[in-house]
Amino acid sequence: MADRFSLSNKVAVVTGASRGIGRAIAVELAMAGARLFCVSTKPGGCDETLAACGAVGATVAALVADVAQSSQVDAMAKSVLEASGKIDILVNNAGVTKDGILLRMSDADFDSVVGVNLRGTFLSCRAFARPLIKSGAGRIINIGSVVGLIGNAGQVNYAASKAGLVGLTKSLAKELGSRGVTVNLVAPGFITTDMTSGLPEELKAATQKQIPLGRFGGPEEVAAAVRYFASDASAYVTGQVLVVDGGLAM
Repeated sequence: MADRFSLSNKVAVVTGASRGIGRAIAVELAMAGARLFCVSTKPGGCDETLAACGAVGATVAALVADVAQSSQVDAMAKSVLEASGKIDILVNNAGVTKDGILLRMSDADFDSVVGVNLRGTFLSCRAFARPLIKSGAGRIINIGSVVGLIGNAGQVNYAASKAGLVGLTKSLAKELGSRGVTVNLVAPGFITTDMTSGLPEELKAATQKQIPLGRFGGPEEVAAAVRYFASDASAYVTGQVLVVDGGLAM
């Protein structure tokens, strides 16, 4: 019986792949057999990710692009297609935070977060839509956040961007469904990464008490959900939000 979770002969692009959840996603897809293009904002940003993917025998390359800039996204897409001739899986993971209460949040802090998290996903989806349709079974997986579902004080920009991804995902799923492309969203909760490790211990302890499973998640647990959406196992699933948060948002 064929392995429905195998990604052998598939070409995948992962944005924001330099560390944390993005790196875990790239490695997970690499272990499943995909050929990887890992995107970061600076040269050398994905070196450790490339090494980790190469260690499991994957064919992997790095690309540089600011996903908030349409010209750079289009150039990145062109590079992928010139190198591989196709794309089967697009994972929009690139994201930034610039936290602060509303009364102190600048226009620039709001615009930059929405620009990367929401506009960047839109631009990448647009750049790859046609080749994903040509794939015959294209997959788009957007990485949102539980914050986009329940909100969080001090993160109106981040929450707005991630909530916007829910609407983008569902709308695009309706547009592309008839062309064989599925579009889904994974919404992580509190995941242990470099970004969260620096938070005050009292904040982490208080948050952990709110999680029914009693612990924080690991990047690999988010990556497993992405692999599901990228695989044939989810061929009849589109427009859905899969929350990976230990029950935090119930």
